[in-house]
Amino acid sequence: MNKPRHPLRDAHADRDATRVVPDTPQTRAPAYRLAFADEDFMCREELRPVRLQLELLKPEMMLDAHNITSTIVLFGGARIPSPANKDRARTKKLAQLSYFYDEAREFARLMTLKSLESDGRENVVVTGGGPGVMEAGNRGALDAGGHSIGLNIVLPHEQAPNEYVTPELCFNFHYFAIRKMHFLMRARAICAFPGGFGTMDELFETLTLIQTGRMQPVPVLLFGREFWERILDWEALADAGTISEEDLSLFRFVDSAAEAMHLIENWEDLPARDKLPGRG
Repeated sequence: MNKPRHPLRDAHADRDATRVVPDTPQTRAPAYRLAFADEDFMCREELRPVRLQLELLKPEMMLDAHNITSTIVLFGGARIPSPANKDRARTKKLAQLSYFYDEAREFARLMTLKSLESDGRENVVVTGGGPGVMEAGNRGALDAGGHSIGLNIVLPHEQAPNEYVTPELCFNFHYFAIRKMHFLMRARAICAFPGGFGTMDELFETLTLIQTGRMQPVPVLLFGREFWERILDWEALADAGTISEEDLSLFRFVDSAAEAMHLIENWEDLPARDKLPGRG
């Protein structure tokens, strides 16, 4: 069935028409440009609310168009090398963490095989689209013959997205806040591999949303107990009273892809919290 025509000309037609107008001082003036096709205008400070809305809307519409209903999120360090490249790691400890590249890749492969049971609609692997653990996640999905999502962010030093992201599901963001929303809006599980400030930021925002009842609990899996317990003294937070003992149950430690798959497959859904333990 043909799509019914809208009685008004569409934006594409008007945008294209402005490209073939006579060349005059008036048509060359910035004021003459269509507002939505004027990049200089769209980048003005006053247009920030519009840009925020567009960054939320574009990936949402495109993921809907691909019928993607749920995702499995992989957070982790961009600096973690693949085992084949661990000799080039900046430190010996970083080279040792290359183990987690292979675990991220294997976990993404196994999860994508599960995703393919729903024709790639559910449990789709999503990463930040960069190198390191992110590359491993997208690569594992490709190993399984499935697709995966990359949510890149514009940084002064950032390179192109890793080559394993599915091109039509490769997005680019200006705003960290909107990018983090897209990580969590469809998340069925969160897997955090060893990483730095970015990984910590993403992990703690997730835990805060679950802790405060703003997000339904999902499996939050920390790959590498030894790494995480050395970096963060979780028990000290509870002992100090800045979090509650119950908050220590919001995440689990795992050391292998198989262990993570078992926990996710046997997860019992829980409602969002209606109170915050440890507060009056």
